[in-house]
Amino acid sequence: MSTMSKGKRSSGKSIDTARLERVVADARRDAEQRLKGYREQSLRIHPWICGRCGREFTRKNLSELTVHHKDHDHDNNPADGSNWENLCLYCHDNEHQRHLEQVRGYTGTAESPKQSATHNPFAGLADLLNKQSDDD
Repeated sequence: MSTMSKGKRSSGKSIDTARLERVVADARRDAEQRLKGYREQSLRIHPWICGRCGREFTRKNLSELTVHHKDHDHDNNPADGSNWENLCLYCHDNEHQRHLEQVRGYTGTAESPKQSATHNPFAGLADLLNKQSDDD
């Protein structure tokens, strides 16, 4: 038989059932609100895989999977999820950094345009391979 009777704790104190019901109702309401959020919607629609690096997620590490707005507009949340992609924390940070650099007009150098390399490390490779095959 149970050590607790209905409405009483084992220590003999009564359980505040009205408070318990409020806590349960609040928890259910909060869960419903979370389900309405775009992150939860995206996690239901899209696979739990980073859209960039392909890393797979489980319930254990799902907090490391973020929802990225493709157009960078957090108010654009279509129900079909077409503006969302699931990205790991690292790819999400990288995507936002790339977007910032694009918006700021970052070209990769502070002053001059990028110089192309003039050295070709494989310049004589074809001749060496031909010479080696002739020797065989």
